[in-house]
Amino acid sequence: MGLLSKKDTKLITDPLSDNNPITIQVLGICSALAITADLKASIVMGIAVLFVLSAGNVVISLMRNIIPSKIRIIVQLIVVAALVIIVDQVLKAYAYELSKTLSVFVGLIITNCIIMGRFEAFALANGPWRSFLDGIGNALGYAVILIIVGFFRELLGSGSLLGFKVLGDPIEKTGVYAFGYENNGFMLLAPMALITLGIIIWVQRSRNTSLIEDN
Repeated sequence: MGLLSKKDTKLITDPLSDNNPITIQVLGICSALAITADLKASIVMGIAVLFVLSAGNVVISLMRNIIPSKIRIIVQLIVVAALVIIVDQVLKAYAYELSKTLSVFVGLIITNCIIMGRFEAFALANGPWRSFLDGIGNALGYAVILIIVGFFRELLGSGSLLGFKVLGDPIEKTGVYAFGYENNGFMLLAPMALITLGIIIWVQRSRNTSLIEDN
C-alpha cells in the first residue's frame, strides 16, 4: 500500500482541476488580480500561501478539540497571522525587493478566503495528515492559477519572463519586435488580469458542464 490512499490523493489532485479554489470556488480572487503582473511575484505568493495553508491546517487540526467554538475564528486568525509574519520576515531577509513589490498583499494572506475556508471546512473536522494534504492541494490549485495569469501578463505586457527578455529587445528591435510587435501595456493593468482570469474560469468550467451545475 502506498503512502497516499485514493482519498488522500484526491485531496491534492481535486483542487488542481475539478475543484480549483479560484476557478471553481471563486476564492482568493483579489490577490490573483493584484500581484500577477509579475511572474516572480505570482510564484512567491503561491509559495507563501502553500506554507501558510499547509502549516495552518495542521495547527488548527491539532487544536480542533480544544478550541472553544465561540472563539474559533479568533484562534484561526492568530494562527494564520503568526505564519504570515514568518513569511514576511523571511521575504524581507532574503528577497527584500520582492517583499516591497508584494508589500501589503502578503499581509492580506491573513484574510485570504481560501485559507479561512479550509480551516473551517476541513481542518476543524479532520486529522493533521489529511489536513496537511488538503492544504497542499488547495494551495497548489491557487498557485497554478496565479502562475498561469502571471505568465501571460508578464509575457504579453513586458515581453519578458522572470525578468528575462524572451521575445527580444524592444529598443533594438530584435526577436518578434523586428516584425513590428509591441508590448501590450494593457496586460499590466488590473482590468486585463480580470479578463485573463475570466478566460481561465470559462475554459475550466466549459470543459465539464457538471461543474457549472454544481457551482
